[in-house]
Amino acid sequence: MAEPTFSVCVYCGSRPGDNAAYAQAAQAVGQWIGAHNGQLVYGGGRSGLMGTVAEATRLAGGRVVGVIPQALVDKELANRQCDELHIVQTMHERKAMMAERSDAFLALPGGIGTFEELFEVWTWRQLGYHDKPLGLLNVAGYYDGLLGFLQGSVASGFMGEWQMGLLHASTDAEALLRALVQDAGPDQAPVPLRSVI
Repeated sequence: MAEPTFSVCVYCGSRPGDNAAYAQAAQAVGQWIGAHNGQLVYGGGRSGLMGTVAEATRLAGGRVVGVIPQALVDKELANRQCDELHIVQTMHERKAMMAERSDAFLALPGGIGTFEELFEVWTWRQLGYHDKPLGLLNVAGYYDGLLGFLQGSVASGFMGEWQMGLLHASTDAEALLRALVQDAGPDQAPVPLRSVI
């Protein structure tokens, strides 16, 4: 297997959701990463959308790095087919390692874990802890309500347009992934996030 040319951290649900479009999008994301000699960094589970994106990446020839806390190994059914499976002790360690190993971040549909991961890495970006691009894949209108709420936060004076501009939202997986990888650029210097969070 050739050395990956980029690494994308994907946040998504450990459940499949109730719309087949969610799994189709996760599969498309994984296929694109694998087909373009990329590496997936994700939460290390084999259930739900997490398992779908990992398996699609693997089958398309991509490299898969999973990071999962010991407490969730059984609950989220750790994916032993990862090229690298890191079992860590805390969620902080998990998220820092995932962020350090990635050039860009992409959120697919998911629940509170996905929301929390996206908002945290978005906060790190606005604070200057990293300069990596962030994407939100709005599948079948799943994030319409959230995006509307965020625009309302801007209108209410709690966020600036520049902060919204840090998050690239799209309904097109391929176009969004291409933009994220392009924005990440080659040979980024690693950021030791564990030292600042």
